Amino acid sequence: MGSREKILEAVKRNQPENTPLPTVPFFEPPFTDSVRKFSEVVQAIGGEVHQVSSYAEINTILKKEFGTKTIFSSAKELAELVQTGLDYKNAHAFADLELAVVEANLAVAENGAVWVTEDLIQERALPFIAQHLALIIPAETIVPTMHEAYGKIGTLDYGFATFIAGPSKTADIEQSLVLGAHGPKSLLVFLIRPL
Repeated sequence: MGSREKILEAVKRNQPENTPLPTVPFFEPPFTDSVRKFSEVVQAIGGEVHQVSSYAEINTILKKEFGTKTIFSSAKELAELVQTGLDYKNAHAFADLELAVVEANLAVAENGAVWVTEDLIQERALPFIAQHLALIIPAETIVPTMHEAYGKIGTLDYGFATFIAGPSKTADIEQSLVLGAHGPKSLLVFLIRPL
């Protein structure tokens, strides 16, 4: 047995006992209306919230705000807005993209974060490379706290996922705020509430 094997064997023998993870207590949120709280937080961090009842309403709002600019959407219901000819499997094709519209899995009321997974965005760079980002969330998927969100997403199987909260922001040492330096300049959130 060489010195390498002796060291590895000594490490194997000296392993600490497994200890169970602590139980995380349930924290009661200080609010009762998660949709209202989520909307307030998103607006406070620079986003814009639209409560709609259908994709047709989203279509109308986006046409009014973005007209004929380059738009890509992962939502099939908004296909008529999409710039044809974009190769969504190539992130470089999105370099001049004005608006990315992405459906989301869930949202968190306490911090305005929205959870999106790779299957809904199609290309990982999409929510970060566009000039503007619109997220579509069914209102019933809003959870009050991050604890609850992690309880829902912790056992899911996905290759890539991220929480997105607000438009991209950064500030320098002189406290000059810059929007869109590292991602979208604006964030629109569409909360779908059926009639």
